[in-house]
Amino acid sequence: MIDTAPALIAYGFVLGWSVAWPPGPINAEMLRRGLAHGFTSAFAVGLGACSGDALWAIAVVLGAGLLIGPSLRGVLLAVSSALLFVLAALYLHGAWKAWRDRRAGGEAPSPTPSARGSYLLGLSMALTSPWNLAFWLAVIGSAGVGASGIGSAFIVAGAVVSGAMLWCLVFCTMAARLGAGFGGAAWQIIAKGATGLLLLGFAVRGILRFAAG
Repeated sequence: MIDTAPALIAYGFVLGWSVAWPPGPINAEMLRRGLAHGFTSAFAVGLGACSGDALWAIAVVLGAGLLIGPSLRGVLLAVSSALLFVLAALYLHGAWKAWRDRRAGGEAPSPTPSARGSYLLGLSMALTSPWNLAFWLAVIGSAGVGASGIGSAFIVAGAVVSGAMLWCLVFCTMAARLGAGFGGAAWQIIAKGATGLLLLGFAVRGILRFAAG
C-alpha cells in the first residue's frame, strides 16, 4: 500500500507520464499543431487536456464518478466519437483544400489557431472521453489510495496531471522544433491528411472497444 507523500507523488508522476505518451487523438493534435503552427498552439491543446483530466480527477475523488452509470458513459462515448469524426472531417477537408490550392498554383497560408481555441479543444477532448473516467476510477482506487483518505487521493491526482503536463511540454517543444524545418502547401496536405485519418481511426477504435466491453 502506498501511504507516504513522496511515494504517492512518485507513483502518480510516473503513471501520468506513462499514460500520456502513447499515441492518441490529443497527441496527434498536439503534433499537428506543433509542426504547423509552433509551440504555443500545440501546448495550449495539451494544457486544456490536462485541465480536463484534473476536473475528472476531482469529480472521481469527490465521488461523482461512482454515480455515472453505463448509460452516461455511452453518452460520453457518443459525444467524444462525434467530436473526433468532426475533427477528422475538418482536417481531411483542409488537406483536400490545400491540395486543390496547390494544383491551382496558389498556396493559401494556414491561419494559426488561437491559444484560447486550442485550449478549449484539448479541454473538450479530455472531458468527453469515457476512458478518462475509467482511468481515474482505477487510479484513485489503486495502491490503497481510496483507503488512505481524500488527501492522498488528491496528491496522486495532482502528480498524475503533473506528469502528463511535463510530457506535453516536452512533446510540444520537440514538435515545434521539428516543424520549423517544414512549410508550404505540400506539408499542409501531409499534416492535415494524416491527422484526419488518425482521428478517424481513433474514433472507430473507441466505438469498437466500447461495443466489445
